[in-house]
Amino acid sequence: MSTDAAKTALLDALLSLQTRAEADAFLSDLCTPAELRAFAERWQVARLLDGGDKTYREIAVEASASPTTVVRVARSLKDMPHQGYRLVLDRLKQKA
Repeated sequence: MSTDAAKTALLDALLSLQTRAEADAFLSDLCTPAELRAFAERWQVARLLDGGDKTYREIAVEASASPTTVVRVARSLKDMPHQGYRLVLDRLKQKA
């Protein structure tokens, strides 16, 4: 299986999840605890950056993240073409 096909299969698997419990079970099998912590940390950084009222240093402290992580997530929010963080942040705002 090619890398693209494997990625597509993974995306399809993620899209099949219907509950938080299912997502937690799948991600717990798929990822190491350290990888899950890193994903959660990046997501927390993205949410804090979207709030817009804290400095990068304050966000790093609150999220227990490195300043480098904060800068990378900020760059993804502002400059990267994928805009995955932005898509999910905006969707979650619409639900609230």
